[in-house]
Amino acid sequence: MSSEVDNNRRRFLTAGTMVVGAVGMAAVAVPFLKTWSPSARAKTAGAPVEANIGKLQPGQLIIVKWRGKPVWVVRRDEKALATLEKVVDELRDVESDESVQPEYAKNWHRSRKKEFLIMEGICTHLGCSPTYRPEITADFQGGFFCPCHGSKFDFAGRVYQGVPAPTNLTIPPHYFVSDDVILIGEDGVA
Repeated sequence: MSSEVDNNRRRFLTAGTMVVGAVGMAAVAVPFLKTWSPSARAKTAGAPVEANIGKLQPGQLIIVKWRGKPVWVVRRDEKALATLEKVVDELRDVESDESVQPEYAKNWHRSRKKEFLIMEGICTHLGCSPTYRPEITADFQGGFFCPCHGSKFDFAGRVYQGVPAPTNLTIPPHYFVSDDVILIGEDGVA
């Protein structure tokens, strides 16, 4: 036998070992890295949802489920919009400074279009679901009432003073895809 080193063979074996090692590492790394990605179920749960509002009549409310929460879409009529100024002195956070809503909803009607209110249907006190009360009476100018602990909200989801709920109802990100369709879960374009 020859004691000479075959450098070509050594390079070939070294390169082959490196290739096999790299393939093995990739085979181990790919499934490991995939576990860091959210599952299809998680992606679906947090995905934006579309709602068709084309047939929604003034005064009506529809409920859309987004991220496991009820999101209310209310088409306010002129009477409901008129009450928003009447109750200002009775509200805790009129300017919505302490509440959760996108910047474009920080206005007197808390929405992109004053006719449509899009908000989460969960009380900010302990997470109960308020009821929609469109009737205007001498005692209540209409809006939303939480039966669990008596919190009241106006037709913009602003909380009244002297009730357990600490802040206004939450406005989720949303935008109008068309006159008849809204997308809840993304800010999009106005």
